[in-house]
Amino acid sequence: MKNVFLGAMAFTLLGCGAQQPKMIEDVNPMNYAESITSKELKEHLYIFASDEYEGRETGEPGQKKAAEYLKKEYKSLQIISPLGGDDYYQEVPSSMFRGDVKDSENVLAYIPGSEKPNEILVISSHYDHVGIDDEGNIFNGADDDGSGTVAILEIAEAFAKARKDGFTPKRSILFLNVTGEEKGLIGSKYYTDNPVFALSQTVANLNIDMIGRTDEAHKKNDNYVYLIGSDKLSTELHELSEAVNAKYTKLDLDYTYNDENDPNRFYYRSDHYNFAKNDIPIIFYFNGVHADYHKMTDTPDKIRYDLLEKRARLVFLTAWEIANREERPTVDKGAKTSSK
Repeated sequence: MKNVFLGAMAFTLLGCGAQQPKMIEDVNPMNYAESITSKELKEHLYIFASDEYEGRETGEPGQKKAAEYLKKEYKSLQIISPLGGDDYYQEVPSSMFRGDVKDSENVLAYIPGSEKPNEILVISSHYDHVGIDDEGNIFNGADDDGSGTVAILEIAEAFAKARKDGFTPKRSILFLNVTGEEKGLIGSKYYTDNPVFALSQTVANLNIDMIGRTDEAHKKNDNYVYLIGSDKLSTELHELSEAVNAKYTKLDLDYTYNDENDPNRFYYRSDHYNFAKNDIPIIFYFNGVHADYHKMTDTPDKIRYDLLEKRARLVFLTAWEIANREERPTVDKGAKTSSK
């Protein structure tokens, strides 16, 4: 009789334990990082950087098709829009642009946080490119910035898989695909001027712009990514980034372009800068410039999908750490306000 009672008691306790909420600290994020695969990145990019999208020129039909593709993918992942309902587009009016540029749109998708929903991590890329030249040549922009855009889709899928398993990030995550970067960082400027979530609630921005290729400086060692800006505003964010890479991806983090005296001034030349100048800590992920930069030869067959996979996993794992740690990254340095 005693054994029956103890057995029933154990069963009851086991049943109670099964009802306990899952603790995100108990899961290995690599379980979800590994869902980011070169195969799926390639499948996305061969569509996104195809001639059908006509070089994704801001305001033109190809860019609109690209926006629809992103929206469709977010909806298939059951990632909602922060704008409500079926509206995933933040309209960017033509008045924001110089010259004859039509209305365009940022594409926004959102996973609400489980414990700190009012604190927002923004993961961004630009999905526009430079379109078609006067001779009808299409500039597909596979690396610039098709690579960053499809990386975000895979990162979003990884977070969606974790959420489905009961591991929703503690902080909210905004996936922000901006337009008009090639026109002067216009889409990201429009967002930071008209934020869906208050900038004071935005804890960090991880920006991805070209992570699918290698440059001349890394012919002998392609296991790298350039990091720019990680220490400009937050020592804590920089140290977190280093620790995540050391634990998981073990890429060579190259800070060459992080030097304030670097003549390329890349820190001021991609969409993260509109967050940084508002004292929001940022990390910019970049593979460097190559011979096909802004040429019609920037095509998906030249992408190193193995490196794209590894770099995208680094962004995901860094985002996971930021989203789930106890405190937001401390800003202990002032924003640099020098112009582009």
